[in-house]
Amino acid sequence: PPRRGGPWLPGLLLRLLLWGSPGARASYLRRSSSCTAIPRSMALCYDIGYSEMRIPNLLEHETMPEAIQQSSSWLPLLARECHPDARIFLCSLFAPICLDRLIYPCRSLCETVKRSCAPVMACYGYPWPEILNCDKFPADHELCIAAVSTDESSSSRRMPRASCKDCELEEASTAKEILENLCANDFAVKIRILRKNTTTTVSDFDLDHSRVEVLKHGPLLRTEIPGRLQQWLDIDATCAHNIMRGTHAGVFVVSGEVQSDKVVVNKAYAWQKKNRNLHQAVRRWKHHRCPEQAG
Repeated sequence: PPRRGGPWLPGLLLRLLLWGSPGARASYLRRSSSCTAIPRSMALCYDIGYSEMRIPNLLEHETMPEAIQQSSSWLPLLARECHPDARIFLCSLFAPICLDRLIYPCRSLCETVKRSCAPVMACYGYPWPEILNCDKFPADHELCIAAVSTDESSSSRRMPRASCKDCELEEASTAKEILENLCANDFAVKIRILRKNTTTTVSDFDLDHSRVEVLKHGPLLRTEIPGRLQQWLDIDATCAHNIMRGTHAGVFVVSGEVQSDKVVVNKAYAWQKKNRNLHQAVRRWKHHRCPEQAG
């Protein structure tokens, strides 16, 4: 579900009061601009924290149907959870708040969102569009919509919180197929994952370091694997979210490949009593010889 955006609005209104004077560098409304309710069909911005928007908007969409259609194309990116402020940034343009002047997003907000979300867009062959060129937006000392998330509140990770990797839990069909999968990948581990924050749509996940059972370490040292898997949880927040399926904690058998300085999980199986084939495969793995080793 869309992330509610209430807490940032009072700060914007306070800044507007402090600026106050007509000489402030903000774009005043065109006479043709009018206030209208944000419709429920505008899923990107409905329930963003205010109920009315200006049309035409800051992307020069002249009608509500046009704004709705164009905004809907950004929903898949929002679902990737590439940045916690992505929705506020996009809605400041698609559905600008109904005040006496047009308030643009701050350049720093644009740059922060772009830094995390542009790599995800590139996965699907889409460049960061010129209409969102961050140089067009005002500097932070001017009247503008600033970032809500801080290094303290969202953690200052150097890598984007989402990636190109889609993943779901695999059905443990047969022990033979599971063993073939373990052979085909660089590493395989049985791990316990914990969800450490359930109050936002961007969930943080921790690896339980006391519950790491290395089945296959491949080119990595056994001691390297926990750190690499925690890095994977940090980068692939969406992937981890899909695997966890809303649970607070879970045990999984995951396998994947080593790419440069990171690991990519290709398969994940839930460690449950009903998954007898998975239990059988893990028991057999210790004495199993992969095809390339058999000769």
